[in-house]
This record gives sequence, C-alpha cells and structure tokens, in this order.
Amino acid sequence: MVDSRTGPDFTSIRRRRECLHCGKRFTTRERVEMTPLMVIKKDGKREPFQRDKLKAGIMKACEKRPLSMEKIEGLVEKISTEMRNRFYVEVPSQEIGGAVMRGLYDLDKVAYVRFASVYREFEDVGDFLKEVKDIEKGGRDGNRRR
Repeated sequence: MVDSRTGPDFTSIRRRRECLHCGKRFTTRERVEMTPLMVIKKDGKREPFQRDKLKAGIMKACEKRPLSMEKIEGLVEKISTEMRNRFYVEVPSQEIGGAVMRGLYDLDKVAYVRFASVYREFEDVGDFLKEVKDIEKGGRDGNRRR
C-alpha cells in the first residue's frame, strides 16, 4: 500500500495501492456499511429514517423566513448525526421532533412556533398564544408534550 486517507465525512477510506506483480498503481475506496436507522412512530410502526423527510419538515417551518440554506442544512446534518450517534438502530419519532424543536428555537422563533403547531397538534389560537408567551418568558422545552 502506498497511501491511505479518510474521506471528508469519515465514513470512507481512499487507498492508493501498487500491484506487487506489475508495479501499476491504482485507487480503492472502502465505505462503512451502516445499519439503517429505523424511526418508531407514535402508533408503534417502524419506518426507515429519511434525511430528506426531516429536511422537508424543517424547510416547511422555515418557509419565507430569513434563514440561509446553509443554516437549514447544518441543522439537518446536526440532527441526523445526533440521532445516529444516540440511537444506533431505532429512534422514537418524539426524539427527532424534540431535536428539531430545540434547533429551530435557536435559529428562528417563528419557524419554531410553526413547527410546534404541527408537532404538538395545536387545536386553537390559545395553543399558539401559550407557546408565544412561553417564548417571551424565555422558556423552552423541545421535548415537552401536551
């Protein structure tokens, strides 16, 4: 072997090799094979974790808000990595929702309330007002349930 380097995401290795017979150099790439992360839904059903679905939900909450795609992508990456590191095989959907709530609270309060209204299933204006009052008081709890 001539040279070995990890990929930018640390899930692959690039190796420069040399044939012992003819001396020709070539490159091989090795990737880490990961077990798919499964999401346990509220009703107990399981489905594969979908990064695109996570991103779509966050983007919907951030629609028409002054947030760059870089910040949104950063949040998606942070949550995806956190879930993979904390829950190797299965993750409850509530954990993902809580992580999104915490991330949006730090990025944009309006996007946070938008997401909360769907995630916590607000039923009327009173639910919105309560959430806004909690934000004004400086309180936050992305894992709180009704």
